[in-house]
Amino acid sequence: MPPAATDNRRRAYWLKTLHEWHWVSSALCLIGMALFSVTGFTLNHAAGIEAKPKVSSLTGTIDNALRGHLAQQLPAAKARKGKAELPAELQAWVHKQWAIDTSGREAEWSDDEIYLSLPRPGGDAWLRLSLSDGQIEYERTDRGWLSYFNDLHKGRHTGVAWSWFIDIFAAATLVFSVSGLFILKMHAGNRPFTWPMVGMGLVVPVLLALLFVH
Repeated sequence: MPPAATDNRRRAYWLKTLHEWHWVSSALCLIGMALFSVTGFTLNHAAGIEAKPKVSSLTGTIDNALRGHLAQQLPAAKARKGKAELPAELQAWVHKQWAIDTSGREAEWSDDEIYLSLPRPGGDAWLRLSLSDGQIEYERTDRGWLSYFNDLHKGRHTGVAWSWFIDIFAAATLVFSVSGLFILKMHAGNRPFTWPMVGMGLVVPVLLALLFVH
């Protein structure tokens, strides 16, 4: 087989392979890229987009038996530098009364109170229990759906599963970009503006960063 024919077959094979990588990675990234693009815009203009947080509060009182159990747990919590999960009995009480899941979260224990921070995407929450009188209060702040999606963009308080999604999405986006670059390279001979456009995509942000970002 003539060398030219061999080169053409090799080029056709790699072009087909790159196109397969490109479309598969683009399919995986499609929804994520749309989400991150929109939230990138909203984060960039966060100061101009009004948010009206909604605050809700709940209060209650635990019984003396549970208070006594917590008092017994206090020395062990203080031995761990005041950081420990809520006892199972208190977790069950909070879940039964208010349908709030506190499992897997460490609270701050002191001589007079237990304080548990419950941050989440799109808002914050906290739980405080007074050990002296058994008064317990919960406050939740909801900043709306826009704040929720902005926090997803930043990976703020989103948990392990979303963190894995961001990593996988980043890898797929890298495959999408690199395969696109090689496809551009293979078509660049017939498209003279290819490399000037690619170069502009590099030069413009570099110049903006050097001249206007301080």
